[in-house]
Amino acid sequence: MTVGAIIGLLVSTAVLHRLGSRRAIMAALLLVATAMAVMGLALILRSVPLLAADFLVIGLGLGTLDVLINVEAAAVERSAGRTLMPMMHGAWSAGAAAGSGIGAACAALGVSPAAQLIAESALIAAAAFVTAAGIPDGNHAPAAQPAQDRAAKLRQWLRGWLDWRLLLIGVVMLGVDFGEGSANSWLTLAVRDGHGQTAAVAALFFTAFAAGEALARIFGGPVVDRLGRVRTVRASTALGIIGVAAFIESPNRWIVLVGVLMWAAGVSMGFPLGMSAAAESGPDPAARVSVVASIGYFANLAGPPAVGVLAESAGLLPSLWLIAALFLAAFAAAGALRPHPAATAPAATNHPEPDPGT
Repeated sequence: MTVGAIIGLLVSTAVLHRLGSRRAIMAALLLVATAMAVMGLALILRSVPLLAADFLVIGLGLGTLDVLINVEAAAVERSAGRTLMPMMHGAWSAGAAAGSGIGAACAALGVSPAAQLIAESALIAAAAFVTAAGIPDGNHAPAAQPAQDRAAKLRQWLRGWLDWRLLLIGVVMLGVDFGEGSANSWLTLAVRDGHGQTAAVAALFFTAFAAGEALARIFGGPVVDRLGRVRTVRASTALGIIGVAAFIESPNRWIVLVGVLMWAAGVSMGFPLGMSAAAESGPDPAARVSVVASIGYFANLAGPPAVGVLAESAGLLPSLWLIAALFLAAFAAAGALRPHPAATAPAATNHPEPDPGT
């Protein structure tokens, strides 16, 4: 699924330019819905190859959709003249919780995974038609630019990987996504084995992490409008560093819980604000979002194995210091999120930033 998602990130710019926003988003959603229906069929047929192919296709659809909706969200944010991206990513967190809740409910009620997936595919297909109707049909291609062949488009995308500002935004994404992916994989085990809590308590600690991240995103917009992106990301990553340190070192489970909530705050703002900054950092926002999103996906993929390798020799809790180190790197690179001089006036006005020397 991750391989499919990375492919989706790479092709998303071409899909957007070819189909336009409305049709591209609808196509990506329908691709995911179709693959989920076929996945249900694969479970009925007990076909592992078909199941594996479906995971690849679902990842492809989600990776493409990730860039498309972030480009649209950045455009809405600029038009509104206030920070909306964290709230939209909070909706993603809420959707992830709802999806896992549906899975748990189906398991409790004895609904087969095949029936669940087929029913969910119908809901997603219906949502594609309802939501796509409200999306403008632009393609966000650079204005006043002659048509480019595929090789020229590829060169333009590759140039994004040589843009120092985009790469620094990517460092922010790397730090926060590494922290989020590691929490998804290791937090419950660290609470249970590292701090001697029961499996039920460990699960509650992860629930607190997910809820803390979602709430920080949903209510974080006004904070960003007041402090600016740079100060917000520096404040949140500083909280993350303190939270991870408290999680590792404290013997008291209540302090550990506070550390979990601070850790959640640390990962909450960097990704959505990085997406906003990338989208306005230069021409062709889809290509630029694709670059930083690729770095974020890589960190989410690489984080858990990296922590696991360290845990083999140093122990699980000490290995989590790597998360704190990458939070520190994100803190240092946060200045790259400062609004671009070419950004629209409303967006620049409503994202006040300190002078570079402050």
